[in-house]
Amino acid sequence: MASRALAGRVGFSGTDQVLIATAVSEIARNIVEYARGGEVLISAIEGRRKGLEIIFLDEGPGIADVSRAMETGFTTARGLGMGLPGARRLMDEFDIASRVGRGTAIKMRKWVG
Repeated sequence: MASRALAGRVGFSGTDQVLIATAVSEIARNIVEYARGGEVLISAIEGRRKGLEIIFLDEGPGIADVSRAMETGFTTARGLGMGLPGARRLMDEFDIASRVGRGTAIKMRKWVG
């Protein structure tokens, strides 16, 4: 997975690489299942602090109630309701914006150290 490989090059531990790959996988799965496609942009942050930024963009149906969707256990399908809140817990920063009928954008960051 590209996120894990880049995380290794940036300097993340093996454990953090797995956490990042898991978070990316959870959100990517949501894009495939609900939006039927989208983009995942992964970039290194190198400056005063080192880290990784992952941006997900889709033009799917959007999320009507983002606050509710971020609750552990909430699901609109057959899943466990762990995707969005689980990814948020694994990363250091997590922002989501969604508009019904327009799609969803998620930005996650994880910092080395």
